[in-house]
Amino acid sequence: MHIVDITLENAQQLLIDESFTRPVLVDFWADWCGPCKSLMPILEKLATEYQGSFLLAKVNADEQNMIAAQFGVRSLPTVMLIKDGQPLDGFTGAQTEIFVRQMLDKHLPKAWEKTVQQANDHIAAGDFVAALPLLRQAVEESGKQSGIVIRLAQTLLELNRVEEAESLLAGIRMADQDAHFQQVQAQLQLKKQAAKTPEVTALETALEADPTNLDLVYQLAVQLNQEGYYRKSLELLLQILQKNRQFSDGAARKTMTDILAALGKGDPLAVEFQRKLFTLLY
Repeated sequence: MHIVDITLENAQQLLIDESFTRPVLVDFWADWCGPCKSLMPILEKLATEYQGSFLLAKVNADEQNMIAAQFGVRSLPTVMLIKDGQPLDGFTGAQTEIFVRQMLDKHLPKAWEKTVQQANDHIAAGDFVAALPLLRQAVEESGKQSGIVIRLAQTLLELNRVEEAESLLAGIRMADQDAHFQQVQAQLQLKKQAAKTPEVTALETALEADPTNLDLVYQLAVQLNQEGYYRKSLELLLQILQKNRQFSDGAARKTMTDILAALGKGDPLAVEFQRKLFTLLY
């Protein structure tokens, strides 16, 4: 519900009570008012575009003169933005869409704030996989606001995607390296220190001694994937396929496609290597 007509019966619920849930934009209008008729389509368009971020409440001042009097309306159109039961902002007379949009944007939550909140809810529930695409979306929506980038890096670390987290943190400006950044940077260093298991170290040593051994390359790729080093793993699998597309009866190709599927549709790393795999095979 984005747009409602106000009567005496629903005024308390929709003008006051609803304003504690989301802002209510109240439009006082009348049939004889020319400027009202030019303003109302603008308000209705924005109410639809903002998809419920605010409620547009239309009050016919002739039919609901008691409500208009309670709000001190003296001319039409009069528009008020009500939040938590109190008028927060407003204007009188017909205004442009740009003017109304700017007023709304001063008081309404940004789209990315909602996205971040959804991600935080997933994180609180321990579901970092579900939080990841939401945080990626919020980073883009917010113009790569540093706090959200740091939150994304922290989530990547929880998923053992150390390389990506390190790349994101490296791009944070000195001025934005706050306490949260320092905390996540410390987590990164701990992850890196604990990163290489004896299995990885042994495989890397064996591969140094026998660099053309594709079986060793494959084993290392599988081990790195298990430990969250997806980029390194995918690079090694692509290297195998470049030399032998049918390696081990298609095992390298299947492992690579499994990793890409696990990363999820739309994941930047998955998109990058899907493109590389397609180019190689077709």
